[in-house]
Amino acid sequence: MKKLLATASMAIAMLTSALHAQTVDIVVHYPMPGFFKNVMDQISTEYVKQHPDVKITFANPSPTYEDGLQLMLRQAGTSEMPDVSFIGLNRLRVLAERNVGVDLTPFVKADSTMAAEGYSERLLNLARFNGRQVGLAFATSNPIFYYNADLVRKAGGDPDNMPKTWDGVLALSAKINALGDGVNGMSYRWQGDDWMFSALLFGHGGTMLTPDEKKVAFDGPEGLASFKLIDRMVKEGKMPAMTSDAAVQSFTAGKTGLFFWTTGALRSVINGVGNKFELRTTSMPVIDAQKGRLPTGGNAAVMFTTDPQKQKAVFDFIKFASGAYGASVVVPGTGYVPNNDLAPKDPRYLGNFYKENPLFRAGLNQMELMIPWYSFPGNNGVKVTQTIVDNLAQLVEQKVTPEEALKATSSEVQKLLPR
Repeated sequence: MKKLLATASMAIAMLTSALHAQTVDIVVHYPMPGFFKNVMDQISTEYVKQHPDVKITFANPSPTYEDGLQLMLRQAGTSEMPDVSFIGLNRLRVLAERNVGVDLTPFVKADSTMAAEGYSERLLNLARFNGRQVGLAFATSNPIFYYNADLVRKAGGDPDNMPKTWDGVLALSAKINALGDGVNGMSYRWQGDDWMFSALLFGHGGTMLTPDEKKVAFDGPEGLASFKLIDRMVKEGKMPAMTSDAAVQSFTAGKTGLFFWTTGALRSVINGVGNKFELRTTSMPVIDAQKGRLPTGGNAAVMFTTDPQKQKAVFDFIKFASGAYGASVVVPGTGYVPNNDLAPKDPRYLGNFYKENPLFRAGLNQMELMIPWYSFPGNNGVKVTQTIVDNLAQLVEQKVTPEEALKATSSEVQKLLPR
């Protein structure tokens, strides 16, 4: 009996060891935990439930897309490198140009189910550079118009018929600002990166660089109009110079009437506002009805592991996260728009969501205007972004004119471009 028990115990131990040996451990990194922690937890939990042979471990998240990119570049080729990371769409080019990360083209071509699962060429192109599939778009967004309907009414505006032009927005902002009691008329989220500036530039029909990417292109009429519009926000709309965090806090506290920011922040704004006032959203004001476009914010899942066994599991996880199920978690959990064509049509995912949640429609209604968030060539992309932000700060603080801000920005950015 003792021999029999010993043999059985040994067999169980060997079986347990074999099962553990077959488990694939995927290390996942992501940015902006305030937006994505709950989403990542839910997606990973469901994935592991469906794939018990996979274990998912999260690396410490990065506060911003820029921080996430710099971390990946520092860890490239080391044992600290995660198996997959979610990288800002405007930073994928840096990875492509340095051959950091695994080209997913062979995986996409070998997977005959991609199209049926909602991966159109338009969506694949969001994370593709020079024929290299750097990743799969996970969360995509565009800028929307948030507003405090209570303050709009107090200022004599109509929450059901909000201004469709910036002239109307600035006039309404001035009226809200005149209410007093520490109320601000508006806030336009220019801080942090070049995304909201590009919304004005693209809205005027402009571009960042010339087609050959050797010269600045935003130093023309479209760029000047964008700088002048921000100047008007300060002068006519009475927009104060605030940090990004302070601007969010002011709006969610009911002290700012009109707020322009990513639809990806919608869930956090809803949670921040609570029952303090009636929150509403609508589309961005039209600038150029024919040529105007909006930048696509968000990130893509990028594979870094070179282990063949892990690669299969990682690609499967990336597809799951960026697919219809992932979209059904990301959209309600954040406010990002679907990056999967199947999700908004299928009632199993988001087919009924937008009918029941009108606050989320603004971003969805603008999807046809979305173009890629511009990714600057060369090694100075992060410096270019900071240069734009620093000069916008000078303008918002009224230390320079729009013409002076544009001249300084274009001159400094030109020096940072590859020669």
